[in-house]
Amino acid sequence: MTGARRTPPGRAGRLRLRHSLAVAERGADLLEQKLRILRAEHERLRSVETEAARAWRDLLPEAEDWLLRGLLLSGEQALGTATAGIGPAEVTVDWTTSMGVRHPTAATVSVPSRPPTAAAPTNTALVHAEAAYGRALRAAAEYAAARTAAELLGAEVTSTRHRVRALRRHWIPRLRQALDRADLALEQAEHEDGVRRRWAARSIER
Repeated sequence: MTGARRTPPGRAGRLRLRHSLAVAERGADLLEQKLRILRAEHERLRSVETEAARAWRDLLPEAEDWLLRGLLLSGEQALGTATAGIGPAEVTVDWTTSMGVRHPTAATVSVPSRPPTAAAPTNTALVHAEAAYGRALRAAAEYAAARTAAELLGAEVTSTRHRVRALRRHWIPRLRQALDRADLALEQAEHEDGVRRRWAARSIER
């Protein structure tokens, strides 16, 4: 252990080791508290992700079905005519920070209205398809935000768990071993010093 090898001998070294051990144990305790909170939040976000995925997967086939009906009724050229002049949708993502992890909380989709100059869909199936794809797009954005949030929290859970494991299994035991060696060395040094003093005192008495 690099820190233990550089520890000065004597009482100063023992005090430094005790301080390092106390800091490491306190850090491990705090990381374990953080890990419990992160795991609970991660589970919640995974549940949100599952629901968002289900909503998107339910809405997308409906939109695709309406589009297929519209194309069968009016041909593929009707799709180009129905979408001409309509701008792209805009997605706004809201972010927050949980336990030091920045992640999305929601996604809002703004679907542009059909301009007055744009041609109307040639059949009602395409009208339904347009509305259904709008709903599916909103659901897809919400799913993407939920999935990203769950992935970011999941990565932090893994990272924090590894840090706790490193402290509990490696760093703290090494510090304790180094402290035990320092205690033993100091005890031996004090014993030897006591022996020398007694010998010195006897020599003076003689």
